[in-house]
Amino acid sequence: MSTSEEISALLVTRFGTDPGAIRPEVPLRHLRLDSLALEELRLLIEDRMDIDLEDVVLSSRDTVGALVAAVSSKAGA
Repeated sequence: MSTSEEISALLVTRFGTDPGAIRPEVPLRHLRLDSLALEELRLLIEDRMDIDLEDVVLSSRDTVGALVAAVSSKAGA
């Protein structure tokens, strides 16, 4: 499963996000992810993908694509 697919699966199963709404250009706030939800998502991604995202800073204004890129850079490190 790709990084994008992993993140999409988490968004759908844990946050009830409509799969059709998850596109690279969509800001995370449009998926109803506030700062608390983003922190929960970060922890879920760390657990699921066994990576450390402690130094990754994202806000609800960032896009899904930015999230995927940040996670991919850590997963490939």
